Amino acid sequence: MYYGEIKDCDIANGEGVRVTLFVSGCTNHCEQCFQPQTWAFDYGQPFTRETEDRILKLLAPDYINGLTLLGGEPFEPENQRALLPFLRRVRAAYPLKNIWAYSGFTYEELLNPECHAHCAATEALLDLLDVLVDGRFVESLKDISLRFRGSSNQRLIDLNASRRAGTLVCLPDRGR
Repeated sequence: MYYGEIKDCDIANGEGVRVTLFVSGCTNHCEQCFQPQTWAFDYGQPFTRETEDRILKLLAPDYINGLTLLGGEPFEPENQRALLPFLRRVRAAYPLKNIWAYSGFTYEELLNPECHAHCAATEALLDLLDVLVDGRFVESLKDISLRFRGSSNQRLIDLNASRRAGTLVCLPDRGR
C-alpha cells in the first residue's frame, strides 16, 4: 500500500484533534473528488513499518482524539489487507482513542460479498472502527454545511452504537 499524506493535527476529518492518513488507490473516481491524485495506487510513498511507527508516535499525546483513514479509498482490498494489522496495533497501543474511516462504498456494499471492495479483511477492519463515513461524494448533493462530509448522501455511522443496537445508527448531526 502507498499513502499520499499524513496530517498530525487535523480537525476537519472527525471529532477532536486527529492524526489523518490519506491512503492511495481508489476505483470510485467520484466526480469533483477533492484528492484525485490519490486514485493511483502508487501515489506518494510506500506504507512501511516505519510509517506505522511514526503514526503511532503521533497518536501518543493526550490531546489527540484518534486516527482517521481516508484517501484514496481505505476499503480497496489491497489497502484493507495493509490497514488491518496496522489498526490492530493502533487499538492495542491506544484502546481509548477512536478510529474513523471514510469510504466511497456504503456500509451495505462493504458487507456484500458481491462488491469488489469486500474481501477477507473487510469485517475485521470494520470491527476496529468507531465511525464510518460512507458513500461516494456526489457533486449535485454537495452541502458545505454538513458535518464531516461533503454531500448529503454520505452518512456518519456510529459503528459502536450500531453493533450494540443490531441496526445502523448514525451520529447526530450536531454542530452544523
